[in-house]
Amino acid sequence: MTQASLAAALFYRDAWGALAWLEQAFGFERAMVISDADGELAHSQMTFGNGYLMIGREWAEFTASPAAVDGRNTQLLHVHLEEDIDAHCARARAAGAEILQEPEDQFYGDRTYRARDPEGHVWTFAMNVRPFSVEESEKATGLKIEMFS
Repeated sequence: MTQASLAAALFYRDAWGALAWLEQAFGFERAMVISDADGELAHSQMTFGNGYLMIGREWAEFTASPAAVDGRNTQLLHVHLEEDIDAHCARARAAGAEILQEPEDQFYGDRTYRARDPEGHVWTFAMNVRPFSVEESEKATGLKIEMFS
């Protein structure tokens, strides 16, 4: 696997539970798990496609799960799927994800859905379903779209 140029790190109150839930609900796979002498999760990496995600516990004053800050998020996670987004949404729902937006085709050529995990992280999943056309999208939305390489 080629090293990803960018990865996110998410913090959970129950980091061990998050690892298991992310596998079950979204299909992430454990690539590395490091635990400390007390059995606490010190660091982990989970893969999905050619990207990875670091999962950890709240370990410093500047790290927090949305569950610790009234459900607020400072970011959304966006994951690109290569196959059946509707089945992926059903899998997430069955695992207990709160579906915030049902799968729906977007003007930019993707079909997306949005879900919240048990600790409040918000995830958007997308699958390309048709080519993107700037002109067509501008006409449909009334937005000005500028593309840069």
